[in-house]
This record gives sequence, structure tokens and C-alpha cells, in this order.
Amino acid sequence: MDLVLRTVFVFFLILVITRAVGRRELSSMEPFDLILLVVIGDLVQQGVTQSDYSLTGAVTVIATIALLTVSMSYLSFRFRRLRPLLEGEPLVLLEDGRPIARNLRRERITLDELHAAAREQQIGSLERVHLAILETSGRISFIPSPE
Repeated sequence: MDLVLRTVFVFFLILVITRAVGRRELSSMEPFDLILLVVIGDLVQQGVTQSDYSLTGAVTVIATIALLTVSMSYLSFRFRRLRPLLEGEPLVLLEDGRPIARNLRRERITLDELHAAAREQQIGSLERVHLAILETSGRISFIPSPE
């Protein structure tokens, strides 16, 4: 039972941390981020299992994490009010060609990054964009202005 409680605690700790880190950072992983994830995984394993290296302990931890992941997905699907808490909400970064500085600051996105994301989607100028929306996945969607 101790393994399950530690796993549940660590699961929710990681959920809170990933929500705090921000969508944009999670959508673009650098080599350092990959190393950090491996190190975090090792630290989590040590914190959850402590000195229990048994097969039963490993199965218990993996099954608990799988159950929590499926439960969070189901809760997000079933209860609309929980969705913003669990997944976040899309955020408008640009409207009618004008950046919304408060939202850009909140997500730590520079205008240069916004321009680069627009160029990746074959948009040469932000003035031709009606809306730029940071999706819950971390991608930026651009809706062109009607001509």
C-alpha cells in the first residue's frame, strides 16, 4: 500500500509541475530537456520504490501510474469543468495582427518565436493573421484574416 500512496503523490506532483512549466516549453524538447526527463525518471523511481526492487513493486507502481493516467483522461473527457485544470485552455496570443503582450508574457513567448511559428506555417506577416492561438498541446494555430 505504501508504494501506491507514494506513486499517487508523485503522479500528482508531476502533473502540477508540468502544468506550471507551461505548454510551450513542453511542446519543444531540447537535448537538455531529454536528459532532465531521464534524471527525473530515475529520481522518481528512487522516491517511489525506495529500496523495493521486487517485480511485485515494479508492477504495482506501473499499474498505479497507468490507472491514474487513464483516470485523468476519463475525468477530463467526462467532466468538462475539470478539463481546464487538467489540460489547460487555448490562449489567444495575437488578435487582428496585434500581439497580446500579457498573454505572451504569461507563456514566456517572444515576438520572434511567434514570427518563427508563423513562418513555419507559411505566413509571412503577422498583420495578415486574425488570431494566433496557443493550443493546449503547445502548438500555435494561426487563423488568417479574411481578405
